[in-house]
Parts: sequence; C-alpha cells; structure tokens
Amino acid sequence: MAAGFYPPIDPHAIGSLETKDGHAIYWEACGNPDGKPALFLHGGPGGGCSTDNRRLFDPEIYKIILFDQRGAGRSRPLGSLDNNTTPHLVADIEALRLHLDIERWHLVLGGSWGATLALVYAQTHPHVVKSLVLRGVFTARRSEIDWLYGDGARHIFPEAYAAFRNFLPAQEQGDIIGAYHRRLTSGDETVELAAAASWCAYEGKLLMLLPRPSAFMSGAASPHTRALARIEAHYFMHHSFMEEGQILARMDRLQGIPGMIVQGRYDAVTPPVTAFELHEAWPGSQLEIVPDAGHATVEPGIQRALVAATDRFANL
Repeated sequence: MAAGFYPPIDPHAIGSLETKDGHAIYWEACGNPDGKPALFLHGGPGGGCSTDNRRLFDPEIYKIILFDQRGAGRSRPLGSLDNNTTPHLVADIEALRLHLDIERWHLVLGGSWGATLALVYAQTHPHVVKSLVLRGVFTARRSEIDWLYGDGARHIFPEAYAAFRNFLPAQEQGDIIGAYHRRLTSGDETVELAAAASWCAYEGKLLMLLPRPSAFMSGAASPHTRALARIEAHYFMHHSFMEEGQILARMDRLQGIPGMIVQGRYDAVTPPVTAFELHEAWPGSQLEIVPDAGHATVEPGIQRALVAATDRFANL
C-alpha cells in the first residue's frame, strides 16, 4: 500500500510506564508483535496520540509503538507540568525502549513537536535510531515561536490572531505567551479552561489548508484542550528546555541516519523554511514539499507522503 492510511487496527498490548517522579506514561503496541520496531511521537507538546497515528505504518511489517507524553492524552496526571521538560521526555522514550526490550528503533516518526522530540532523541541516542520520518518540522527556535504567536502567522490569519490576542487585556498583549501561561497555571479551573479554549481555537484555525470543523476550531473547552494549552505554554515560556538553535547545531550527530522530511507548502504553523534549513544541514535527508497541504497529518497529500516514507524505510 503506497497511499493513504492503512486500515484501522487495535493494540495487541497496552501498559503504563511508571516514572520515579510522579508520572504514569501510557503506551500501546500495535501491528506485528515480531515486526520492525517503529515509534510514533505526537505533537503539541501535550497533544496525545490518536487512533489514526497507528495507521501510518504497515501493520504486517512494523511493531508500532505509541505513547502519550507526560501530562498528555491517557498519561497521568493529565496536564501536569511537574518534572515535564524535553530532557524528561527523551529519558521516557529511552526508558520505554528498554522496558519493551527493543534493541533499536527501526524507524522514529514525529510531526510538529513530535519532529522536535524525534530529532532531540536521535541526537541524544543516535546508536538506537536507524531512520527518521518527520512532518511539519519545528526546531523550537525563538523565530519559530515568534512566527506562530507574534508577528508572523497573523499576516495570513489576521482575524484568528486578533481573536487570540484580544482575549487578553490590552496591557498584557505585549507578552502573549506569558499572559496565557499565567491564566493556564492560575489554579482557577474556569480561567484555565477559557484560556485553553482561546489558545486551541487559534491553533486549530491554522492547521489545514482547507479547514474542517473540529473541537479545537469551535473553541470547545475540555480537560484535554486545557492540558495541551498548559503544556505548550509551559514549554514555550521556557524555550522548550533547549539552547537556542540547538537542533540545527547538532545535526552532525545524525551522520549515517537517513531521514524523510514531509512538509506542507502552505503550513502556517511551522513554515517550510525550517524544513528546508533542516534538510540542508542533514546530508542523509530527503525533503518532500506537499504542494496542496498545510500542517495536519490528516491532509491527503501529507498522509500519502508519510505512508510512502514508512513503506520505503521498511526495506532498510
């Protein structure tokens, strides 16, 4: 199968990885129990996995591992910011690999924040990553954060950005992430849910070239949108717990690891320039710009490109 998602599948194993610092990490295994190990890393940070994420891999070839990162999805406590940093997430991936007795990941696939985490993990543990597939590349530089929450995306989505900004009082609009972070960590559930609904509604409107109705775009508030907004604001307030430019500066660590970068031409969340810069810094990579797509995995061109990539790397 070379295009579109694979048919829906259910996990053949589910578990919870207990950390020593207060988190319980949900994980699941799908596909071939004896197949080539493939790891999926979700976005956000704080987004959680979906059933469609399982469908990016040939279930007859791959042993597909998904997990919800700290504070996200089915991991607990939901929305927790305690001991929740990029190094913690990298350590969780390595702990999960050892817990599942996986010698080496045949493939690691991540989109958006998941691409960030895939790159940081591979740079930290290059000996256990055989190949990478990345979608909607985000390297967490200040310029990329400023594009999304500052003076970039508003030029394409001025009405969405105005609603996002004007949720805040005028005197706080000079530091949008800080103002949202204060509300999302206020301890007042009503305040936190309202801020989360505004935050997620804004991001939802930027996701796709041709928008579809969704809970995020409607501004619906829920414990999961609250968790996503809280964790994103927490990470972006702290520069994603990385040095500025760290990922691109360490691309030499991926020498010998091939990668496929899939990028929507009209991605307003993570514009193509970052994917291009990553490709230029990574001799082992291929870059595919999907001409009729934005940021989301569910867009048909993105689906086809990602599945084609996982099919191709199955033969490594």
